Amino acid sequence: MANVISDETIEYVGILAKLELSEEDKENAKKDMADMLDYIDKMGELDTDGVEPMSHIFPVRNVMRDDVVTNGDGSADTLKNAPESNDEAFIVPKTVD
Repeated sequence: MANVISDETIEYVGILAKLELSEEDKENAKKDMADMLDYIDKMGELDTDGVEPMSHIFPVRNVMRDDVVTNGDGSADTLKNAPESNDEAFIVPKTVD
């Protein structure tokens, strides 16, 4: 299949990646990118009829659950320790006029 990567493509990828590549690095990158594209093409030859698409290799279940209060937040016990409180909060002296 021999995918061929042009010099312009390597230059453009280098700009996007903010890389300054030497000529040797550019040639190596061209070869590596062509090899990757050839491998992707080879994978396209696989017979995948009847294979169910998947997004994860492990079964995925919804890990979100409903919030259920099991033992309360302890606010009533906390307010018992306050020098002054009303039914839902501490009463503190006013600090700002």
